[in-house]
Amino acid sequence: MRSPPVGPDPAGAADGGILTVPNVITLVRLLCLPVFVWLVFGEKEQTAAAILLAVLGATDWVDGYVARRFNQVSTVGKVLDPTADRLLVGTAVIVIIVHGAVPLWFGLVTLAREVLVGLMVLVLAGLGAARIDVLWLGKAGTFGLMFAYPAFLLGHGTASWQDPIRIVAWIAGIGGLTLAWIAAAAYVGPARAALSAGRQGRRDAIETETGVGA
Repeated sequence: MRSPPVGPDPAGAADGGILTVPNVITLVRLLCLPVFVWLVFGEKEQTAAAILLAVLGATDWVDGYVARRFNQVSTVGKVLDPTADRLLVGTAVIVIIVHGAVPLWFGLVTLAREVLVGLMVLVLAGLGAARIDVLWLGKAGTFGLMFAYPAFLLGHGTASWQDPIRIVAWIAGIGGLTLAWIAAAAYVGPARAALSAGRQGRRDAIETETGVGA
């Protein structure tokens, strides 16, 4: 549920290739999605599914950290990691909506924000925008939502112990969703600046090449 940075990595960063540790971590997270769906609808084990979803959300940062820490950043990873994040969010939200653990409106507002940010990232990347740093508001919103959705699933039921879990889920969910949308709006300014910087960088590169060629 994070908002991934846009644009190229700093100059000089090597391509780590395809078979890297962070790419394997991302692939494992993707392979856990069918397990999550099976736990909810096949085994009717919503507690186990909630725990798995919480783990997948909590490890969202691991693959990116490993890639940067051990210099294994790769072109494949730049595509695979945000793709896995979007698939994780989309699958989790849709499954929890269908399961009835969260109201339709809340799930749709969450999905709308993810689609909006995802499209923005793709458009800016396609236009050659410079890198955009993740805002702390977005990180806070992501944390709230990553906590809220497993809690919604865990608190879905009639048992007395689930009542306080639902309350906590709503507090985290409303707070996280509000911050996530505020962050999405706050990216407009940096996105324009990144697009301008990217265009200027391309112009400078062309002028440099032209000067060298002359």
